Amino acid sequence: MSLFDGVRVLDLSRMLAGPYGSMLLADMGAEVIKVEEPDGGDPMRVMGPPFLSDGESAYFLAINRNKKSLALDLTKPEGREVFLDLAVEADVVWENFRPGVMERLGLAHAALTAVNPRLVMCSISAYGQDGPYRDWPAFDLALQAMGGAMSVTGEDGGRPVRMGLPMGDLAGGMFGAFAVAGALFRRERTGHGAHVDLSLLDCQVSLLTYMAQYFWADGRVPRPLGSGHASVVPYGALATRDGHLIVAIFAEKFWAGFCSAIERTEWARDARFAANRDRVGNREALMHLIEAVFRERPTAEWLTRLHAAGVPAAPILSVDRVLADPQVRHRRMVVELEHPRHGALPTLGTPIKVDGALDAPLAAPARLGEHTDAVLRDLLKYPAERVAALRREGVIA
Repeated sequence: MSLFDGVRVLDLSRMLAGPYGSMLLADMGAEVIKVEEPDGGDPMRVMGPPFLSDGESAYFLAINRNKKSLALDLTKPEGREVFLDLAVEADVVWENFRPGVMERLGLAHAALTAVNPRLVMCSISAYGQDGPYRDWPAFDLALQAMGGAMSVTGEDGGRPVRMGLPMGDLAGGMFGAFAVAGALFRRERTGHGAHVDLSLLDCQVSLLTYMAQYFWADGRVPRPLGSGHASVVPYGALATRDGHLIVAIFAEKFWAGFCSAIERTEWARDARFAANRDRVGNREALMHLIEAVFRERPTAEWLTRLHAAGVPAAPILSVDRVLADPQVRHRRMVVELEHPRHGALPTLGTPIKVDGALDAPLAAPARLGEHTDAVLRDLLKYPAERVAALRREGVIA
């Protein structure tokens, strides 16, 4: 039995944050019905390049598996009626329109809970449902900028850069799925639904964690440190004779082993470097010495030496090497998805394993409106005549 077996989600979301979060729910077994505009659907369907041979977006493919597609025009009164019928049968409504859009459509939380008081609604927006920035548009880059991430990413003295992963969006999807799971759990105990107001900026601020606390503790504004850490030395990327690796001496017990592995045991007795507090205070001098040593040998040799001494160290892998890595493959983080037009395609697995297994079989992203008739006929029990009339009126596709 899947974690979300029997949970039905009406997914109105677009772009990245919403579809990524609803895919997490789908991967854990929820029935996710992606409700899209009949004319084009989710804009990510044409995001690219790259595209597959028939023009399907690789971006869309990455975040929309395991979902059904219902093409429904919510701007028409008849479309609103269909959606309210669906809400009666749903557990979750998941949307990431700008604040006010659901109200204008006549599908605000109050309207939905009037037909289904047990409904959990998750509204994901850039800045939240209230506040001075409520109506501002934003994408991942703006959220990383305003949430502090760009101010601490990159090399000291360099231009501000964003994280390579779109964490402004991805964090919202993860927090949203987590919040929905909690709301459903509460509903099992109380019988009451919930409205989750999830701001992507709030999510970014939450991720500041210890950096915010450091600022409140000593008043120093955190700055970029490359791959380094404000409180730990050595910690970060090091150039070797033929590439790079990372070391992370995050606990004192690793320092002596590190010194032994690189044949500099005298550093463990040097008062400047004896404890992490000392090493942080003498960061520049120590890192100059370490960097000179690591340039003497190739990456593979250093990793062998460091691992033999139990020191946390790892290679820096490019995406192609990650996807071919034996540990990644063993953990089934690369799996095959059977696509109706392209056959077996590689895709990312889910990190959530339950009882040693993937939580749900993988289904390719649906074509726009692929499940419209089935949902209306089988779930809502609409007669064929009504479905045909809705199609003639342009309400569905």
